[in-house]
Amino acid sequence: MPPSIVLSGLTWSTPDGRSLFSELDLSFGTGRTGLVGRNGVGKTTLLKLVDGTLRPHAGTISISGTLGVLGQSVQDSPGMTVADLFGAAEGLAVLQRAERGLASAEELAGADWTLEARLVTALDRLHLDAHAGTPLATLSGGQRTRMALAALVFAEPDFILLDEPTNNLDRAGRTAVMELLGGWRAGAIVVSHDRELLEAMDAIVELSALGATRYGGNWSHYRERRAAALAAAEHDLAEARKRVDDLAWRTQANAERKARKDGAGRRNRGRNDIPRIQLNTMRNRSEATGGEAARLAERRRTKALEDANTARAKIEILQPLSVAMPSTGLPTARTVLQVREASAGYSAGQPVLRDLSFSVVGPERIAVTGANGSGKTTLLSLITGRLAPWSGTVEVMVPFALLDQQVALLDRKLSIRENFHRRHPGPDENGCRAALARFMFRADAALQTVASLSGGQMLRAGLACVLAGPTPPSLLLLDEPTNHLDVDSIEAVEAGLRAYDGALLVVSHDEAFLDAIGITRRLRL
Repeated sequence: MPPSIVLSGLTWSTPDGRSLFSELDLSFGTGRTGLVGRNGVGKTTLLKLVDGTLRPHAGTISISGTLGVLGQSVQDSPGMTVADLFGAAEGLAVLQRAERGLASAEELAGADWTLEARLVTALDRLHLDAHAGTPLATLSGGQRTRMALAALVFAEPDFILLDEPTNNLDRAGRTAVMELLGGWRAGAIVVSHDRELLEAMDAIVELSALGATRYGGNWSHYRERRAAALAAAEHDLAEARKRVDDLAWRTQANAERKARKDGAGRRNRGRNDIPRIQLNTMRNRSEATGGEAARLAERRRTKALEDANTARAKIEILQPLSVAMPSTGLPTARTVLQVREASAGYSAGQPVLRDLSFSVVGPERIAVTGANGSGKTTLLSLITGRLAPWSGTVEVMVPFALLDQQVALLDRKLSIRENFHRRHPGPDENGCRAALARFMFRADAALQTVASLSGGQMLRAGLACVLAGPTPPSLLLLDEPTNHLDVDSIEAVEAGLRAYDGALLVVSHDEAFLDAIGITRRLRL
């Protein structure tokens, strides 16, 4: 039997009773499937149901084949090595004893003589300069992610389940992951918002409030099909609204016609030349006909309203976010930021940045790039004043805002609405709600406390509080802004940043994002 994963009638709800899946039917076979959808729709939960971390409330999950799982974070224990992560420590120890002539006959019979070569091949495939004895504690977060992927390759499972595998990876790491998936010939289910990575998929499955929809082909094909679905939903909505209006007009016209006939009937009943029994028959027939017509009109109206609501719900699911913002009024010749021969670090004698000089003038859009550990976040700390330079100077000449990966500008104890009012006391309640609604925090959603938000929702709330106010800052500093956003949110942020007329300094490895926001130059560290 070929490897497969089959979900039948899958039902699962969050602990607070919110339904994520209801009688979901979905199957996966050999091939690479990208799992997409807005934050909170249940992508990570679906992977946890498949790998057995969570149990469905109803329905079944049938798996034929073996699974390899990569979560959003890679944990390690003190003293853990690459060999431990690969589950190869014992087998390598046997080979080492065999080389020294100390292995028993039983150990020699069970030895895997290909072990070392397969381990090296797996490391090479992810472009990792390490060996079996390398301690995991010496690796950066991005290197650990790549190492965990190498361990999956080494295990040779029938399916790999990957949850945001390119998050926090530098360009070299992203390239390694894309090369791995580009050559992967077994099954793969990949939760990702990385559009470059999704281009390598064989199919896209979109999770939404409407359920799961499969699209054959890669990301570009999915976007084309999705745009066609949106156009169809908008057409259906327009047709349903037209039917509702037409039925309302017809109902009114029929009511007026019946009123005229009823008036004529009353006048006839006043005449003495028509027998009473015939008058009663005429009245009953009129009432029956009128009642049936009214019931038929109401059924048609109900159906038209249901069709309109269905089409409207599809548009709500399919329509990307729309972000607009006011002008900063930044002059093109205004010096925004000046860094002169700045050196800084965290340990004496070990500078992360050395003699760095550059300036930002007017509404420039600058991407700060470089390998993990090259000092990108350190530079942002210098600009914001969180870190003092050892030497040189850093001057910011305009109002600025930083959106870091922890969204520290938000007070976790306050609601999104309260955070907005804290930064922008001017707008009234309607202005506040309208601003937050542009970032999909509508009605009660704006009353959620920040501490209760997911990572993606938190960054979206930070963007709303910074960009949706009446006076956006003239300089916006962004530290990996796309790491926790779903693709629809990323595209909305891109649209907003394209409309933003201030200066941008962006730390990001997401090339599609950098291209979309119109980067004018790059500062490579």
